[in-house]
Amino acid sequence: MAVKVRIPTPLRKLTEGKGEVEGTGKTIGDLLEDLDGKFPGIRERLCDESGNLRRFVNIYVNEEDIRFRQGKETILSDGDEISIVPAIAGG
Repeated sequence: MAVKVRIPTPLRKLTEGKGEVEGTGKTIGDLLEDLDGKFPGIRERLCDESGNLRRFVNIYVNEEDIRFRQGKETILSDGDEISIVPAIAGG
């Protein structure tokens, strides 16, 4: 299933400067594997050593936060729009 993935500016050096890429997978976890195959190093920026999403990384499927769905097991459908959003902190 092909989905559109919006890439945040800090990760675009891994996607040849592209702000939007296409990926495939049945779940978010599968999609991350696919993206890492196309853009080596992207998974380690999004996931920790245990394979869990880093705390400061938010992923949305069609504007819905996957933390309120099934996390990396969230099922994807053809044409879904995925947004990777790094949390920003400061004061």
